[in-house]
Amino acid sequence: MTMRHICPDLPASHCYRPLASMVSATVLAMALSGQVMAANPCSPCAGKCAPSSLNPCAAKNPCAAKNPCAAKNPCAGSNPCAANPCAAKMNPCALKSVKRPANYKPYKGAQGELKAYGEKLYKDPKLSSNGMSCATCHQGGNLFQASFAKAYPHEVAMAKNQFGMSQVFLDEMIQICMVAPMASKALGWESKELAALVAYTASLQTSFKPNPCAANPCAAKNPCAAKNPCAAKNPCAAKCAPCAAQ
Repeated sequence: MTMRHICPDLPASHCYRPLASMVSATVLAMALSGQVMAANPCSPCAGKCAPSSLNPCAAKNPCAAKNPCAAKNPCAGSNPCAANPCAAKMNPCALKSVKRPANYKPYKGAQGELKAYGEKLYKDPKLSSNGMSCATCHQGGNLFQASFAKAYPHEVAMAKNQFGMSQVFLDEMIQICMVAPMASKALGWESKELAALVAYTASLQTSFKPNPCAANPCAAKNPCAAKNPCAAKNPCAAKCAPCAAQ
């Protein structure tokens, strides 16, 4: 007796197929689809259906556990650039460019004119290669150390730390700012531009008053730091930040 399968979505005349032929076709399709899935990494069933034996790295990458360079790079010690001998020292050419040359004769001109020109240059980012200007750091007297009020030459941390100069003149400090923060070339020593910046910066120095809050007296000992009873109303504001209003 031949078994028949009825397909309810087809006309009766087209709806009878030998069951054996359907089974064979289904098995063949499954076999073929299994091969495609195993070979196709985009198949959503690839991870489930593909035998792990086909991919020895699926469960554990044999290269990950033992990588001679992962734990210790054999090139690190022999890399001549690993410890850059120039990292701590400024380029000797840059160092030379910020020190007053022998027989230095600054540009001479009317101080009023130089000061006005210097104010323009002080705010001009075109002097730098990174879009900065002198005013970027020092607008309103910001970032000037207390020593800025002293007569030049005197010690400046940037000059000492980056250029090894124990004391600097004002024009040397301007050149350092040109070379270091502003990433540009030093100005001509006898140029009108340098003389103008010196004149304007000197005028800022005369009115400069060191910020008494630069070293916060409350930074080391703040009774509100560990336990803050001041969330709603801070009774420590006047005591711990006497400089807030200044």
